[in-house]
Amino acid sequence: MSSTPVLSVAVIGAGPAGLYLTDALLRHEGREVRVDVFDRLPTPFGLLRYGVAPDHLKMKALAKPLAKVVADPRVRFIGNLEIGRDLDVDLLRSKYSAVVHAYGAALDRTLGIPGEDLPGSTSAASFVRWYSGHPDNTTALPDGRAVEAEHAVVVGAGNVAVDVARILIKSAQELHGTDVPDEVLALLHASPITDVHMLIRRGPAQVKFTAKELRELGEIDGVDVLVPSEALELAEADLDAIAEDRMLGRSVDVLREWALREPTGAQRRLHVHFWTSPIAIEGSEAVTGVVVSARSDDGARETTIPAELVVRCVGYRGLALPGVPFDEESGTIPNDHGRVLRDGVPCVGEYAAGWISRGPTGVIGSNKSDAGRVVELMLGDDLPDVEVWDVVAHLHEAGLATVDHDGWLEIDRAEITAGESRGGVRAKLATWDELLAASRG
Repeated sequence: MSSTPVLSVAVIGAGPAGLYLTDALLRHEGREVRVDVFDRLPTPFGLLRYGVAPDHLKMKALAKPLAKVVADPRVRFIGNLEIGRDLDVDLLRSKYSAVVHAYGAALDRTLGIPGEDLPGSTSAASFVRWYSGHPDNTTALPDGRAVEAEHAVVVGAGNVAVDVARILIKSAQELHGTDVPDEVLALLHASPITDVHMLIRRGPAQVKFTAKELRELGEIDGVDVLVPSEALELAEADLDAIAEDRMLGRSVDVLREWALREPTGAQRRLHVHFWTSPIAIEGSEAVTGVVVSARSDDGARETTIPAELVVRCVGYRGLALPGVPFDEESGTIPNDHGRVLRDGVPCVGEYAAGWISRGPTGVIGSNKSDAGRVVELMLGDDLPDVEVWDVVAHLHEAGLATVDHDGWLEIDRAEITAGESRGGVRAKLATWDELLAASRG
């Protein structure tokens, strides 16, 4: 790292938002740039590593160009470090030309219904982390209920709900070539699930998932997809919305095709319920069913769907960081087009990008355009050049054992080796101890 004054930037979060922003900074030819990328985890790539479904290999391949960003000699990856606990935000602001918050939205939203806290009821955040091998989630549910259920209910109308339903209903054999941890794969092999019910509060014209995601769900071997044909009887306003939105129209076309299918008698079934909302989760010691309110010709009617597992996929929200303004209602850092607002005033030198700035909207690629916009804003703010802070020495003196880029490469090698032994791309190390041990070679 250079000792002469440069544009020195601290990026909090090594996921797509933070790394796309880092890449945009490095590509700018007008300034000499150095970037320190901090992450609480010992691994980079954030949502790309721990949020994208394991069988979406093409999407996961986006990590390859981002790996080049992390490996750039102008970049230092500093993992296993929690900003706000191990390192103070005000200290970062005093040592760098700019600080960028790009740490995403890791918390889940709740349904707010009775029984939601019963064993067997969990959030998409927990469940996705479980099958993605996130070190914070070694099991999705207490007592292994995630894989002991015969009947599961998935609440939501977005791509996360589709991912969860697909992983639950799919044969574990089809996941052998993915990066699912060995322990998770073994549990999925033992899963007795026969029925997955997707509860969608509104109708086909209001869904948020994409046609591509839907098609995948309908092409799983050994699974009948069941959609009541009456659910596709759309109002005129719905037809107008479909006519104006080509992508929505494609999704509705897939749903119509599903509704025309004749059941084959498959041993596993995916039930899609439109205009259906959960109003309570039943059970004394654990989940036994979900009481729902479903729209019918006679008005709303209540019924109970038997289930031992409920996964709510109703959105994410950001986490407050000590020393950083936070809007509890939106779950984001208040900002003016990217500049953090402190006491309502835009703060030159402190920025927010990605989900923590705009909420959990868009796809991973949306962060790229967002990052470019924030970088243009930063470079127009006449930020000062500073001498590069030896943050690594500071952390070492504080007795903090961080993981650098070389440590990440050791983890990477260990996972690839483990994956090759079962014929896959990698097998994730899924605990903190395993990751940190691997990072030391």
